[in-house]
Amino acid sequence: MIFQTARSGGKGGQNVNKVETMVEGRWHVDSSQLVKDEQRQFIHQKLRNKITSDGYLLVKSQQARTQLENKEIVIRKMNELVNHAIEKKKIRIATKPSKAYHEKRIESKKQKSFVKEGKRRIRPGEY
Repeated sequence: MIFQTARSGGKGGQNVNKVETMVEGRWHVDSSQLVKDEQRQFIHQKLRNKITSDGYLLVKSQQARTQLENKEIVIRKMNELVNHAIEKKKIRIATKPSKAYHEKRIESKKQKSFVKEGKRRIRPGEY
């Protein structure tokens, strides 16, 4: 993992102009031994917008006023991104409504129909 610093905007007043508080973290995905080949493919697919042409995962932070805090934020963000990319999605299994649910629905429709029929006006010749 490679860290670079630069001057950042935001909070800090005059301090912003003279102190390098922004931290940029780079992690080379292909040469890393922390992930397996399958996981590496997932990372490349899901984080392709954050991976440079050189194969580095790039994360920046300039939220905090100190370099150390921004470095911690970069590490946390990178861990979250990689963990989320590696996570396998559960396959959705389609289910059918149960017979009891279907019967209950039909019964409630009949009940509503009966109530509405009772509210209807009586026309001459229907009584």
